[in-house]
Formats: sequence, C-alpha cells, structure tokens
Amino acid sequence: MERQCEESGMTYREAYEQGVKELKGHGVPDADLDAFYLLEHASGGRLSRAKYLACREDPIDGTLFGSYLALLALRGKRIPLQQITGSQEFCGLSFQVNGNVLIPRQDTETLVEEALRILRPGMRVLDLCTGSGCIIISLKKLCPGIRASACELSAEALRTARQNAENHQTEISFFQGDLFEALPAGDRYDMIVSNPPYIESGEIRTLMEEVRLYEPRIALDGGEDGLLFYRRIAAESTEFLAGEGWLVFETGCSQGRAVAELMERNGFSGVRICRDLAGMDRVVLGRLGR
Repeated sequence: MERQCEESGMTYREAYEQGVKELKGHGVPDADLDAFYLLEHASGGRLSRAKYLACREDPIDGTLFGSYLALLALRGKRIPLQQITGSQEFCGLSFQVNGNVLIPRQDTETLVEEALRILRPGMRVLDLCTGSGCIIISLKKLCPGIRASACELSAEALRTARQNAENHQTEISFFQGDLFEALPAGDRYDMIVSNPPYIESGEIRTLMEEVRLYEPRIALDGGEDGLLFYRRIAAESTEFLAGEGWLVFETGCSQGRAVAELMERNGFSGVRICRDLAGMDRVVLGRLGR
C-alpha cells in the first residue's frame, strides 16, 4: 500500500478528496465531514484541521494512507462514525461508545439542561435505561453534589457505562435489571431521568442504515406505538420517587403531548413540554403530587 501511495504521488488533499468520493459513492451522509474525521482518526489525532491545511499538498505517509483506506471501508459499510472512532462528545465530555449502546445525540443535552435547572446538591438522582451513561455522568460532572444512580438492562451496555464513569472519575451506583426491578427495596429518589426506547416497532425498518443495522434494537424499540416504556416508568416511578420528586423524560418529537398525558394520569402535576434547539418537542417533565 505504501508503494502504491508513493507511485501515485498521493498528497493529503488527494487522499482526503478520494475519501469524500468513496463515502459519497456509498451514500454516506456528510461525507466531507466524515472523510476528514476518519483521516484525523487514522493519524492518531495528530492531524488537526489547521495542520491539514498547512500540509495538504505534502505527500501522505503510506502507512497512514493504508489506515485511512481501512477506516473508509468500514464507514462505507455504513458503520457509524462514532463506533469506528470509539467516542462521541456529549455536554462537552467525551464518551466511549460501541455497538452495545445508543450513540449520544445532541438532542439529549436538552434533558440534561432541564434537569440541571432543578437539581441541587444532595438530591438523589436515578437514570433509567442509562446506555453509555452519558446523561447521569454529565449530571454528576455538572452538579457534583448529587447522589447518582443508574440502571440498565443490557450487561454489555452497563460495562460501557461503568467504564465511562471511571474515565470521568464520577461516583455512580449502577444496577442491572429491567427498569426498577434491580433497585434496593425502599430506595427513593428526588429525580428520575430517562431517555427510554421510543421508536415504534414498525418504524425501525425505515431508519437510516447506521441506526437500523448497527445500534442496539433494545435501545430503540418502544413497542407498537413507541410509548411502552413511558407507560411503565410513569406508573412504576411513583413507588420510587420521594414526595414531590421529579420525573424527566426525553421523547420523540411527536410524543410530547402523549407522554405528558401519561404523566398526568399517574399523579404528576405541573407537567410541561420543553423544546430542543431545533424547536422540536424533546423533554417532558413533572412533579409527583397535586
């Protein structure tokens, strides 16, 4: 591969342009951005955008070029960029991700922001369906005085969440189980947060390949109408919330009103729907009690 690179006189710019062309040929969204991120990753993070601009007409190292081609091949299979690089930024923090966890989305930062408006040091917080742990770890980093717990059904996802907590030096109690079943008897929380699976079962086949083929279905499938976990959590959370405790959900952009009604039927008051930066319904929250 190195000899092929030298013979072609491949520069960094030409390598990058080849990467963009290959990714576009496979229908990869944002091919120009992904091509650069993969080139940066192949360099071990040494090739910043500023460095690329300074050396783009220089010949690219053959070993680096070979690594880049291998990464392009993976992305061409529509494997998510974050699973290839192994990380995703969320709330200004870097989280380890893999095929066992849902990749953190910027939309979910709205949940963290709304929870932080309420949280105070000493409050007990539980994150259900924690996945990578990005929500509870971000809350703990941004409000260090809370007492944080998280629950996840998938053992593989829970290992990733524990590793992320260790990486960020955050003290969090983790439990494995189906929603509340693994929690110690008598535990009560001042806030429960959750980004549960909320895609309608029949809609999963229509999702982009990166999501449909490579992200865990257990983290996506919200049942026939997408509301399965909202029903369960809204009903069961009342036994685990302290008096006037808060329930804070992320929802799909068309589910806000339905989730708000579920919460109201289960004894939550002051229920409100919050929008994300795109102006879409994203978070529903309310307080237990009338």
